[in-house]
Amino acid sequence: MLKLKIVSPERIEFAGEVESVKVPGTMGNFEILTDHAPIISSLQKGVVEYDGQKLDIMGGFVAVQKNEVSICVEIENP
Repeated sequence: MLKLKIVSPERIEFAGEVESVKVPGTMGNFEILTDHAPIISSLQKGVVEYDGQKLDIMGGFVAVQKNEVSICVEIENP
């Protein structure tokens, strides 16, 4: 399991445990699973997916270390 925290300037969008996370990296989409290597990556406009949930973002950053995933995003306003 991964500990996922997604924050935007407005609020904490999600905090909890998930099986996997898919993010729109600037070099292409990628998936984060348990025991993923440590990484810091910028994110482009796209969709963050986790445990059946989808979140449209304008961009941001993701950091992974020791099964903890921190995502800081700008949310696309309708």
